[in-house]
Amino acid sequence: MAIGAFAAISAALAVAAGAFGAHGASGPQEAEWLRTGGIYQLVHAVAALAIMGFARGPAILLLVGAALFAVTLYAMAFGGPRWLGAVTPIGGTLLIVGWLWAGWLYWRA
Repeated sequence: MAIGAFAAISAALAVAAGAFGAHGASGPQEAEWLRTGGIYQLVHAVAALAIMGFARGPAILLLVGAALFAVTLYAMAFGGPRWLGAVTPIGGTLLIVGWLWAGWLYWRA
């Protein structure tokens, strides 16, 4: 399943980002961006795996939102432009919508 593969790759990237943040980041702000991105990406990868059989659409939204959220933080941690911080909340908004959509589907069932 494509969702499962994407979730597994997403989780692996999150672990790598967290490890690099703990051991190789260039400064405390960069380490925090990697840590925050890693936590959000890992949690939502696992959540997507958990709900993908019942709530496929929300699972995809969680993965896309987490990727957008985390990748913008990762990019800034590796020297990307700070304006990417303005894009990060779009990923967070997708996460919120994904959770609300999943809740609505579970409520209906």
